[in-house]
Amino acid sequence: MEKKSFCKLGLIAALCLLLAIPASSATVFRKVLNPRQCFIVVSKKQLHLSVYEVVGSDTLLTARYPVCLSKNKGNKQRNGDMRTPESPKGKPFSITQIQDASAWVHDFHDGRGSIKAYGHWFLRLLTPGHSGIGIHGSTNNEKTVPGRASEGCIRLLDKDIIDLKERYAFVGMKVIIQPEEEGPLPFEK
Repeated sequence: MEKKSFCKLGLIAALCLLLAIPASSATVFRKVLNPRQCFIVVSKKQLHLSVYEVVGSDTLLTARYPVCLSKNKGNKQRNGDMRTPESPKGKPFSITQIQDASAWVHDFHDGRGSIKAYGHWFLRLLTPGHSGIGIHGSTNNEKTVPGRASEGCIRLLDKDIIDLKERYAFVGMKVIIQPEEEGPLPFEK
């Protein structure tokens, strides 16, 4: 095979790879300088997840993703109440594990049986009093983002959970989940 043919094959393969990976739906506001200085704010009111970076004395909006939150409004009280937990003021949650969830299944009791439902990544959150809460993808449930249809987790589009994990997320990252009635935080104004 000639050298030109190899170049053409390489170009075609690269193009196919680019087309197979959908672009994130995130709105990116700026390039992050130090991912370890980033944290997440989930707005139950606005149905979005924002990534902020602390740079010196400034807190800068870096990216924003649409989300699906719990079916029921209000703060999580007990297992199975279909509510997303809210961070107590001054006590953010944190990511404790980043797990490959690409083979995980769940039965939503909607007649579909056990189906893949978490996207590629599950960012497990430390939410005192509640276990099993995380930020994950929306395999087989993409039309619910943005919206209210989860059992308590924060659901992103599959392409967005990949983007969030690759660009920003780390174990120990702080996550603030705001109540529906809470307005912008001081650095968001």
